[in-house]
Amino acid sequence: MNHKQAGFTLPELISVMVVSLLFSGLIMMFAFEYWRATASLTTNMETFVGRLNAGDRLREAINASSGLITQNSIADGHVGDPDTTIPGNQYWKPLHAIPGTTAMGASGTAKPLLYFRSPSRSTSKTIIMNGTQPYEDEFVLYMDGTTKELRMRILANSAAPSNRLTTTCPSSAVSSSCPIDKLIATNVSSVTTRYFSRSANTIDYTSIVDSITGAYIGPDFPAVEVAEFTLNVFKKSQLHGSEDTINQTVVRIALRNS
Repeated sequence: MNHKQAGFTLPELISVMVVSLLFSGLIMMFAFEYWRATASLTTNMETFVGRLNAGDRLREAINASSGLITQNSIADGHVGDPDTTIPGNQYWKPLHAIPGTTAMGASGTAKPLLYFRSPSRSTSKTIIMNGTQPYEDEFVLYMDGTTKELRMRILANSAAPSNRLTTTCPSSAVSSSCPIDKLIATNVSSVTTRYFSRSANTIDYTSIVDSITGAYIGPDFPAVEVAEFTLNVFKKSQLHGSEDTINQTVVRIALRNS
C-alpha cells in the first residue's frame, strides 16, 4: 500500500534555516546598533546637562566675588596640593594669571585651578563688616583626580560673626561639621583658563618686571576682570562598541566687584 509522504526536502530545510539565520542576524544587528546609539545619546545628554550646570555654578560662585587671589590666606586643614615653602601644609600652592590648560591628575591627587574671595555674609545675607572693610571668605576651585570632578572648597572666615558659610572638606574628611566640597562639574578631563581686563586685553603677570630685581611684579590676579574657562569633558561609554563622549563648554565670567 502506497503512502504519501509530507514534509521538507533537505535542500528546502537548509534554505529555510539560512533565511531564518539571516533575518535573525539582521534583527540582532539592528538591536545592537539601537542600543549603542541609545547609550551614546544618553551619555551625551548627561554630559550636556552637566556642562550647563557647571556654567551656572561657576557664574554663581565667581561673578559676585571680590576678586581672584594667588593663594589662600585662610588656613585649610585638607590641602590637596600644598605650598611646600610654608610649614604646616595648610596653604595651596600659589597660582598666577597665566593662560593655559590643566589636565586632570591621577587618582589620589588634587590640582588647584583658581582661588577667589568674597565678602562674608550673615545668616540674613547681609555683609559682615570689620570696621570699614568686610570680612571675606575664600574659595578653592580644584580638580579631583580620584573622581574626575571639578569641585570647590569653601574656607569660611571664622572671625566673621554669624557667618552663614561653613568650611567644607574632601569626601575623605566629611563630617557633620564639615560638609563635602561643592560639586561643579563631572567627567572633566582638563580645563583651559584665560584671564582678561574689561577691555579684553589678556592678563599675564610676566608682562611687568621690576627694573631693579628683575622679578615679575604684575599684573596678576588682582588685575583680572574677566575669567574664561573651557571645560573639556570625557565620559567613557557604558556599552561596549558605542562611542565615548568628548566635548567641551566655554564659560566666560565678568567679575562684578572687580
